[in-house]
Amino acid sequence: MNKIISVLLISLMGMTLNAQKSDKAIVKKNYDAQSMKRHVYYLASDELKGRNTPSVGQELAAQYIKKEFVQYGVKPVAGSYFQDVPMRLAKPMAEGNIKIGEKSLNFPKDFIMMDAENVAMDGELVFVNYGTAEDYKTVANVEGKIAVMLCGSKSESNPRMWFRMTDEKQQLAKEQGAIGVIELFHSTRFPWKYIAGRVSKPQVVIDVSANKMGALPHFWVNASEAEIVNLFKQPSTVNIETKGIDNNRFNVKNVVGMVEGTDPKLKEEYIIYSAHYDHVGVGAPDARGDSIYNGARDNAAGTAAVLNAAANIAKHPTKRSALFVLFTGEEKGLLGSSHFVDNAPVPLEKIAYCFNIDGAGYNDTKVITVIGLERTTVRNHFETACKTFKLKAIQDKMPEQNLFDRSDNVNFARKGIPAPTFSLGITSFDDEIIKYYHQAGDNPNTMDYKYLTKYCKSFIYAGRLIANDPAKHFWVKGDKYYDAGVKLYGQP
Repeated sequence: MNKIISVLLISLMGMTLNAQKSDKAIVKKNYDAQSMKRHVYYLASDELKGRNTPSVGQELAAQYIKKEFVQYGVKPVAGSYFQDVPMRLAKPMAEGNIKIGEKSLNFPKDFIMMDAENVAMDGELVFVNYGTAEDYKTVANVEGKIAVMLCGSKSESNPRMWFRMTDEKQQLAKEQGAIGVIELFHSTRFPWKYIAGRVSKPQVVIDVSANKMGALPHFWVNASEAEIVNLFKQPSTVNIETKGIDNNRFNVKNVVGMVEGTDPKLKEEYIIYSAHYDHVGVGAPDARGDSIYNGARDNAAGTAAVLNAAANIAKHPTKRSALFVLFTGEEKGLLGSSHFVDNAPVPLEKIAYCFNIDGAGYNDTKVITVIGLERTTVRNHFETACKTFKLKAIQDKMPEQNLFDRSDNVNFARKGIPAPTFSLGITSFDDEIIKYYHQAGDNPNTMDYKYLTKYCKSFIYAGRLIANDPAKHFWVKGDKYYDAGVKLYGQP
């Protein structure tokens, strides 16, 4: 019996090695280095004027990506290569007031409005702790009332993430019948002045009113003083009035394509290869007078890598199906990916892995920085792929920057989907990074295309190894998104 088991193990190891050799050969023999350069030079050209959201240049980029998909034989999803993302340019209120008891709060010194139209409303307050689904089980009925809650959650103390939690909190409140949401903000990491300044400018946001749920009036209140916290925690009635809010609504596009897998069972699962294709548009001129922020590194190179992966996999499909997704609005707050995960064209539990690309640039051409390398169970595939092309896969060297939660991958991670970011080699935010990051000088002619070729080959090979691996991909036990993965997929 032991001999039989040994033979089976040797046979399985041989099959795995043969599969790896086959995938390696497919990448090496079918890679067009000139296509990477061609993609970057077009996407980061002056003609596209920085691919701002929204802009004519971004629309040209979307059409270019679609054209490449068609040429490769990548198929549309749900009948289209485009997923419309409803957005709006929101002009903040000119003036606003909240009256509670004898206290009068004014915009923006005391409160800001997150999402909605002008309002004139009265409402009864009900405190719901952090406003989670569990919290609503233990509080009084909020139907027809305003739900008051603390910003963030017990496990999330980063104010950057609090912004991204507002949609979920608003949706939960509406499901409970609330007519508005008030979050109490207090943080030692970010002063209220910074928060108010961020929201009190015109900004592009997802147009929640375009969705079935609609939008609730949603406010953040400066709760740095205990008196304010205590005031809003008590059952009472408030009067809220805002003036001057204006919304310009528009649609922009995520670009999505699919290649069906070859395995009768595994093809029901999907590997997502993603990157954002937008950048920051036209801005202040630099010392040379250049005002077009071309975004070659961030993220024309990432978009080009996904396109090259699409060309490779369309010609040589993997066992699992492939979804190639290029997001809009990342630079406006991860908006395209947020809309995608909430309106995915396939069930989220069928998405086995999200393999995202983003980055601020590179300062080490001997490595690839995989942000989240150690956090999922496919680390070996990343390391194998990079080593094959004479690079080394390293994990994030800048944990203080919280990079994992600052790119499109986090919207998948929050749903439970394993989702690292495959970045160019970055070890610190040094002068080489700052020189190009969100600068007009980030042009195609400043890129090292020999390095980009090795980077792109490593990305494609790693994706093929992950997509052809029969094992289930998951979070490493203890990761902060592990429980979300269990909720989505069940036990690993």
